[in-house]
Amino acid sequence: MNKIYRLFKRAMTPVSIMVIPHGNPKPLRLKIPAIGILLSLLLLAVGAVQICGVVINGLKYPFLVDQVEYYDKQFSQWNSTVTALREVETDFRQAFSLKSRDQILENIDTSYTGSIDIQTLMKELQRTVETVDEIKDYLRIQKDIYLATPKGFPVEGNVSSPFGMRENPFSGDKSFHSGVDISASPGTPVRATADGVVSHSGWTQHSGYLVVLEHGCGFSTIYAHNKKNTVKMGQTVKRGEVIAYVGSTGKSTGPHVHYEVWEKGKNVNPKKYLQGRS
Repeated sequence: MNKIYRLFKRAMTPVSIMVIPHGNPKPLRLKIPAIGILLSLLLLAVGAVQICGVVINGLKYPFLVDQVEYYDKQFSQWNSTVTALREVETDFRQAFSLKSRDQILENIDTSYTGSIDIQTLMKELQRTVETVDEIKDYLRIQKDIYLATPKGFPVEGNVSSPFGMRENPFSGDKSFHSGVDISASPGTPVRATADGVVSHSGWTQHSGYLVVLEHGCGFSTIYAHNKKNTVKMGQTVKRGEVIAYVGSTGKSTGPHVHYEVWEKGKNVNPKKYLQGRS
């Protein structure tokens, strides 16, 4: 019993450690039981052994690390591909839940593109994504054509003179009319019938104030005899945006819009493009 007591007393005997900080002449004295120092040394030794074991195992089995990294990359790629496909599926469901082709082409998002590569499963996914991209490319082209195709009346009014041969109101002779005349009250807004860029906005002796829009995909439109143009050359406009106001400028018999549609460099009958909204 006395031996145990003496051993315990020795273990608890404080050991003084003096710490002298730089720049401070006053030393710090720390008193730590002898057993505390022994336990600290023991823990350090155990930790060193564990670290050595981890290092040795890592050096012994480096291929395991490589395999883990490889599969981690493959599953990350797989996960991103599946996520992308789910997003595309959601896009398609939302798009094709709409009631008309026009609504689908107006709202479809055609910005997605896919790229994958992972053995058999990833090859199947690759083919799926390629098919999705083909569909997206087709819809992208169809959307561009839709946005560039003139649609609807440029102004609220009635067709007073159709496209084609007619009696010239000034000479009385038969002559070709290159557009349609839509009569409307002076000052009524004239709107673009498709997205486009203004290639001309100004005055001509015959057509008065005139606006010409380039829509892409081979389409152009002309709006003549305006009271006032509201757009400038080079300006981008959207379908339905006001580009002028109805007038009777130039060689005209009354307030109206002379409206022309050009397709691939040819003057065409605007009648089929007047259906629907502008």
